[in-house]
Formats: sequence, structure tokens, C-alpha cells
Amino acid sequence: MAERLDVLIVGAGFSGMYMLVKCRELGLKSHVFEAGSGVGGTWYWNRYPGARVDIQSLDYCYGFDEQLEKEWRWSERYAPQPELLAYANHVADRYDLKKDISFNTRVTAADWDAGADGWNVTLDTGEVIAARFVVLATGCLSVPTDVTFPGIEDYKGTIYRTSRWPHDGVDFSGQRVGIIGTGSSAIQSIPIIAESAGHLTVFQRTPNFSMPAHNGPIPEEDFQEWLKDPRAFRARSRYTAGGFWNDPRDEAIAIHTPPQEIKAELERRWAWGGFRILNAFADQAIDPAANKIISDFVAAKIREQVKDPKVAELLTPKDHPFGTKRPCVDTGYYATYNRDNVSLVDLRADPLETFTATGIKTKHNSFDFDAVVLATGFDAMTGAIERIAIRGRTGETIQEHWAHGPETYLGLMVAGFPNMFLITGPGSPSVLTNMINSIEQHVDYVTEIIASLNGRQAGRIEATREAEQTWTDLVDQSAAMTLFPQANSWYMGANVPGKPRRFLAFTGGLHIYSDICNAVRDKGWEGFTIARGDQVLHDSHEFTSLPPPPDNMAPHLMEMAMGRVAKWMQDHGRV
Repeated sequence: MAERLDVLIVGAGFSGMYMLVKCRELGLKSHVFEAGSGVGGTWYWNRYPGARVDIQSLDYCYGFDEQLEKEWRWSERYAPQPELLAYANHVADRYDLKKDISFNTRVTAADWDAGADGWNVTLDTGEVIAARFVVLATGCLSVPTDVTFPGIEDYKGTIYRTSRWPHDGVDFSGQRVGIIGTGSSAIQSIPIIAESAGHLTVFQRTPNFSMPAHNGPIPEEDFQEWLKDPRAFRARSRYTAGGFWNDPRDEAIAIHTPPQEIKAELERRWAWGGFRILNAFADQAIDPAANKIISDFVAAKIREQVKDPKVAELLTPKDHPFGTKRPCVDTGYYATYNRDNVSLVDLRADPLETFTATGIKTKHNSFDFDAVVLATGFDAMTGAIERIAIRGRTGETIQEHWAHGPETYLGLMVAGFPNMFLITGPGSPSVLTNMINSIEQHVDYVTEIIASLNGRQAGRIEATREAEQTWTDLVDQSAAMTLFPQANSWYMGANVPGKPRRFLAFTGGLHIYSDICNAVRDKGWEGFTIARGDQVLHDSHEFTSLPPPPDNMAPHLMEMAMGRVAKWMQDHGRV
């Protein structure tokens, strides 16, 4: 591939595939490099038992082509991994994308070439590819945490990681199985493993809140209603905080609502299932008193499902407010602990000391296992990016630039790294939203930028340091106005030893974020420097503040971050 690329895309998940579609529309010479042997990203790698999406299927699919939407029929409200992978392959085949994707090929380095206004990208094959633009479509949850345990090399049984599950599956029939972790992957897989294992032992350090999916076939009336106008459905979901319709109640204040009304509303949302309880009251992510109402309700639901009160107590989170760690959506998780062949080990009371040849030894007990499953999470948002040796315009590496935590402009670009775009990167709403809608918003925006550069015959674009710092401050301050930082979550990088603590996503919502991006564009790409060779065509060093939100949004930071309720909280001295 000696010819210089216009756009080199890293990753063939939903971001990379859509980026390739858009590049073709612009007539750009583009190519994707993918470490796996197929498309699908998250849904290629994560094949553990019970893996499925936690956003409703009708929301979690591309919306850029109405015909594509209409021709694909999801079988369930929450699609399982095999169906999501089949969908990814359907899209790749429908648009003939695979001819421009190199599989089993990992990008290892990227170096800025000032003379060429572009990047020299090194592959694990040793080949170096020249490209004008690099798009990192590497995924927010694509690199597993490098978790190990003392003595693990001495264990003679089989070790599986949920994030790298064997493609031909695993048969646990009659086996003694241990699983470490109670995050989303574990919560989805534990009920399935328990059905076949001789005995399943769950090692839990931190319990998580989980809501029932009430999964099943999509009701025909729901599908027909959606089919009437997919465009309207998509537009409604994209202009929400989470990028999916969740029955928001922006002016409902829990602490001002009678208890019987609160209970009725929460019961209604619990019966509907999934994430709908997250939008029950507008103050629940801001006010500890409001959040406790929701937490207590969910705790009562856990006690209803788990027969042993001691086990129910262990499964009830007490160290973080509801929703400040990513809540899980499950099918029969809590009820699984009622099975005779399932036991729970509280690692806080009985810490794991070492693996042995036959299993695991905790401070007070020893366990023998035929197999151990590690469901130990991901190096979120920055992990995949920092594993590439990226060196920018000044010779600074991305790791050096992010030594104190990631700093970006709009979660999209990094100062000192021209022509490099992050799709749903740190500082964007990304993991707090329906990823498909965030992906489409970001990819559409990147292609707008490239088209604009081509229209003025510009060679490069770069975020200014002033814009990057202003945006990073806004991300930090917006998070600080919520309860999110009170949890030691992967949102904060707390699950990776040595990772700087910084809330990694913009909490203001996809709708407000989109408005800000549009304002940046409408102001002539404020916050960016655009150049052609030595000639600066547009310079935003005068940039001192973010574009104001649209007229229907209040102008202050708190209001922009959390809407009318945050203003109410401010006026009443609660923040």
C-alpha cells in the first residue's frame, strides 16, 4: 500500500465501519486496520455467555440509512452478541466494506510528518503507511485491564477472560467454576454459567446496582410504531441526554414529590426495565438526598429477589450513589444466588491472597476449581489510544500529553496532534450515552471538518491548547456538579492501577454536546487552527470561552451541564 491514504482508520467496529462509509461518500482514499479477524469491535471480542447490549435494539443500530433500518429486524428488545455480530457483518457486506479493511493487523505507532502535513503509521507487520488523517475508532471498552493475581501462573486449571472468550464457546457442564468480578460482563454471564456448572463461586469486591431487562421479543406493536417513521424516532433519541428515549422527566424533583408518587413512578419504570429508572427524577444524579431515595428502592428490590438476607446484604451497594458506576441490565442475576450450586465470597471480608495449583486461597478459605473466569473490566476510553506509540507535532507522545489525565477539545482532537481524530474519545459524552448515536454524531462531524478543509484547500487542522484546556475544565467542572466522582469507577479510571483520576466523559448530555459542536462549526471552527503548509488560514488563539448553548439553554455552566434542575439546585443552596 505504497500510495498515501487520505484517511487511515484504526478499528473496524461500529465507529470504523461508519467512518469508512462516510469517507467513501467524500471520495477519500481510505483504509481500515483491524487487530481482529472480523468486523464488530466490542461484539467481535466479547463473546462470553449472556453477552448482550444494554440499550434497546431499536436504538442500538445505525440510523444513517433508512433502508438499512427497515430491512433489519431485531429478534429481541436487547440483542444478544451473536445477533449484534451478525448485524455488523450484514452492514459490512451490504456496503462492501471488507475490501478496504486489513484484518489481523495492529497499528503500533504513528508519527507526525510536518513536511507532508500528515502521519506515518507503523503496523505490526513493520509496514509504514502514510496518511493525511488518522481516525482512532478504537472503542471505549476495547482493552481489558491487565489484571493478574499472585500465584496465577501456578494454577493448573483453565483461565478464561470474559473480554477474550473462545470463539467456539466453553462447556462448563459439571465443573467447579470461580468467577472474579461483578461488573456488567460478570452480571450477564453468571446466570448462564450457573445453569451448567457443578458449582459456581462468585468473588465480589464491589457490588453493583443492576436493573432487570425484562428481555424478550420486540412487541409487534412497538416495531410497527417504529416502522411508521424511523427518522422521527431517531431524531427524538439523538436529541436527548443519553442518546436514547428514556422517558425523561426534566422537572420532576424527587425531594419535592410525595413518597407514594415516588414509589409509583419507580415501580412503573422498574416494571418497564432497563435504564428507564435513571431518568425518573431530574435531581437524582445531583442531590444525595434524592439519590438515596432511588438507591433505597433498588436495594429493596434486591432483597425481594434474594432469599438469604445475608447474601442480599452483600449484593447491595453501599459505597457509591446509584448510577455513579455504570448500572447493569440483567436477566435473572439476583435470583441466581438462590440456586444451591452458587455461592458468594465477599473479598472485602475475605481477601483473595493467591492462586494455588488447584484453585484460589483467600484469607480464611481455600477453593478448588476446574476453571476460573476473570471478569475484571477494561482500561476505558484511553487504554486503546495509549497503547499506540503516537508522537505529535512537537515530538510529545500522547502518553506524555495525558500524564495527568486525558485532555481533549470536544473529546475529538488533542492539541499538538494535528489531523488526528478520536471517535467518542475522552471528554465526549460517549460511555454515558447510546454509543451508536454518539458514534454517528462524531463521525458526521469529522467528515464535516474534512470536507471543510478540502473546500478551502487546507492541509491540516489542530485544536489549540487554549480550547483544549477550556473544554477539559468544563468536563471536570460538569462532572464535579454531579455525584459521579463519588464512585471509584472505571468512569474515573479507578480500576486501573496508576491511572490518573479524572472523570472521563462529558456529563452534559449528547443533545447539549451536539449543540456545542454545531456552534463551534458555525463560528468557523472556533478553537481550531487551520493551515496549508506554512500559511495559517484560520487561527483561534483568541479563543477564551466555549460557544454559548442555543437560546433555549441557560447560559451558565451549571445550567448547561444539568438543565433547569441544576439551576434550581444552585438557587436552593444544594450545590
